[in-house]
Amino acid sequence: MAGDDMGERSEAATPRKISKSRQRGQVAKSQDLSAAVGLAAAVVLLAIFGASLLRHFAMVLTRVWQGQTPGDVLSMDGIIGASRWVGGTTVLAVLPIFGLVFLIAYLTNVLQVGWLLTLEPVKPKLNKVSPVAGLKRLLSLRSLMKGLVNGLKLLVVGGIATLVLWRSIPKLTALPRLNAELALLAIGKLAVELALWLLLVLLVLAVVDFLYQRWQHKKDLKMTKHEVKDERRSMEGDPQVKKQRMKMAMEVATQRIQSAVPDADVVVANPTHFSVALKYDSDSMGAPRLVAKGADLLAYRIRQVAIANAVPIVERPPLARAIYWGVEVGHEIPPHLYEAVAELLAYVYQTEKSAA
Repeated sequence: MAGDDMGERSEAATPRKISKSRQRGQVAKSQDLSAAVGLAAAVVLLAIFGASLLRHFAMVLTRVWQGQTPGDVLSMDGIIGASRWVGGTTVLAVLPIFGLVFLIAYLTNVLQVGWLLTLEPVKPKLNKVSPVAGLKRLLSLRSLMKGLVNGLKLLVVGGIATLVLWRSIPKLTALPRLNAELALLAIGKLAVELALWLLLVLLVLAVVDFLYQRWQHKKDLKMTKHEVKDERRSMEGDPQVKKQRMKMAMEVATQRIQSAVPDADVVVANPTHFSVALKYDSDSMGAPRLVAKGADLLAYRIRQVAIANAVPIVERPPLARAIYWGVEVGHEIPPHLYEAVAELLAYVYQTEKSAA
């Protein structure tokens, strides 16, 4: 059984391990989902702006064929100028669409993993540059399965593209008989049709990959029972050390009670769960001061010391709880308790005077 505890990863990852893994950049993320959403965004944007974009390209090609570009195309400077003009107009036309596609793909990653900024994945590590470690990763079962899955994805996508293009052969053979604008429109329609079919396939594959990546990530982060115990011990501290600290804290509190309670003017009790000891010296204090407090066993100890030293004990449960939770030892009571404490001390002084 001990061997199973040490080796079998059967426990779900703790929040601390998930957080540390996230800080290292290890998150469940599907690249296929980002690619599919980016393609979907490109298709939608092409459907919206495709006609005007194709007309722009047709205008550019027409001007190139008719020699209406800036500069003399018969000279080297003219060719360079024409190339710059074609490139500049093309970039200006497609840049907004590419920018939106990139932004949508980026937001898809953010939605998958949340906002995450870490340089840990790009830090140089010896095991990444080691040929032996690299060969082991390359020949691992996970790498082989990943390669097989990617190959199947490529076959599926290639098969769909081939079928769409095969069905469109008559349209492609008719392109030379069309003018530039109609030819580009026909090509654009074919591209959109092909993109829609590929998008459908990629979205299905992306959802499957996303679910698989989340499952695989949770599996990779699983812990052994021994690791869970070690983490809990590191967070909460060793039980023996914790017990020793509690013992020392109890001894310190008891010593404080032994020295402070005999000089107190009154002990206010709950009567059993809380006890607080108050002292007031009009010459040196602006208000009564809390010299000791305790709950349960320490409360009982305070009452024992008070009885042994003839310190009055008065049962005022609400006042005892208010002082216990609201005042630290060595501090004066807050103003909102002045009236209640003054009444209590007056009662104690009057009782002592009558007894005397």
